[in-house]
Amino acid sequence: MTERMLKFVSLAQAMPDKRPAPQRRTDFDEIYRAFAQEKAAEQASRCSQCGVPFCQIHCPLQNNIPDWLRLAAEGRWEEAYAVSSSTNSMPEICGRICPQDRLCEGNCVIEKGFESVTIGAVEKHITDLAWARGWIKPITPPLERDQSVGIIGAGPAGLACAERLRRKGYQVAIYDRYDRIGGLLIYGIPNFKLEKDVVLRRGQRLIESGVKFHMNVDVGRDITLGALRQRHDAVLIATGTYQARELKAPGVGLGNIVPALPYLIRANRTDLGDKLPATDSSRFNAKDKRVVVIGGGDTAMDCVRTATRQGASSVTCLYRRDRQNMPGSAREVMNAEEEGVVFNWLSAPEAFLGRRVVSAVRASKMRLGPADATGRRSPEPIPDQSHSLEADLVIQALGFEAEDLVSAFDAPDLLTTSWGTVKTSGPSLETSLDGVFAAGDIVRGASLVVWAVRDGQDAAAAIDRYLKDKRTPKPHSADDQSLALETVS
Repeated sequence: MTERMLKFVSLAQAMPDKRPAPQRRTDFDEIYRAFAQEKAAEQASRCSQCGVPFCQIHCPLQNNIPDWLRLAAEGRWEEAYAVSSSTNSMPEICGRICPQDRLCEGNCVIEKGFESVTIGAVEKHITDLAWARGWIKPITPPLERDQSVGIIGAGPAGLACAERLRRKGYQVAIYDRYDRIGGLLIYGIPNFKLEKDVVLRRGQRLIESGVKFHMNVDVGRDITLGALRQRHDAVLIATGTYQARELKAPGVGLGNIVPALPYLIRANRTDLGDKLPATDSSRFNAKDKRVVVIGGGDTAMDCVRTATRQGASSVTCLYRRDRQNMPGSAREVMNAEEEGVVFNWLSAPEAFLGRRVVSAVRASKMRLGPADATGRRSPEPIPDQSHSLEADLVIQALGFEAEDLVSAFDAPDLLTTSWGTVKTSGPSLETSLDGVFAAGDIVRGASLVVWAVRDGQDAAAAIDRYLKDKRTPKPHSADDQSLALETVS
């Protein structure tokens, strides 16, 4: 093994080739080219196979990273995929969009002086190869159970839960308000980070595995939570968090000040070829506009990089902390800077200027004060130090909050936290309603896709334990899955 591994002392870190910035600014294609197979094996061989794998410890899924890196270095690709997929329901998606620089790669023990192993790129290569060679097949459980589970939300938590439950033979139905499987993987993340075919093939595999999808179904409007509880033996709430955090400042109601998610949804729908209302085309299009994006997370990075591709005349990111304290991926910041985005660090909006539509953002210069309860230094304004940025379009990317599910679902007994997220009873992930579970952002708050996958898998295990303890499953009529709801099959 040592002959094949520990190559970090003689082999430099290398990422897959990245398309030149002037070229990638003109389209929404993924910016990294595929690894050549021998290059992926070479990079995997840089792993030190350390005794305490900090990459694995700092992965929310506890992926067995050193094991599948060794298998990849040895050219045992199918085995590498088997190990990778044993802990991760969608490794090729995490390989594309996880902030590896903050998680596995950022904690690689060889990082200092030798640069970390390119874990994410190898993970992506392994699973793309598995798809290409037909190793990924529909799920065929060893036995079919007559108990059913209804899942609200076709995002990463819901899909991960559905996959694990089908492996165990449960009947699974997913209900989602959107028209495509994937939730924010489809509509919230731009194509240049995650091409949509990658998500849709995961959904198609679940369809071929027997999962029923009811799309364009808004639970609470088209069907009640109570009806789902009667129809299924267990229900999972995996709706995510969609409600934008609002910025309170003078002029915030001016035209052309928009939330990040509607902006990204319309950009993704346009890229998918959907027809959108003509009134949206101007308000949510950055072409020839001076764009200011407020925020410092990964959503803000998605917005600034989308605006450059829409042909904005300038794009500025306004963030109240400095680069070192930015929550977004450092790799994404670097990509954005290469594409022409300007970062205005230690700046926070204090007012929006204009008559009917925004024409400028007045920002305060900030400094970092003492650390708050989370350990991060709190930004505070520097008196009498303001500046203005001209703007034709302002995008607020300040994070997301949970919608009021108690009202939306007409479920007064569903307990929530002061943040609006659903309360669950610890590891069981069960809510205050018997047989109703919750997972993903709707429990932990807006977070990473990899955490949603982890939560979805944990929810499947909790639901399996719950259903095993039930003595008599609810009877189901033959037409349970067709109550005037659109089913994807």
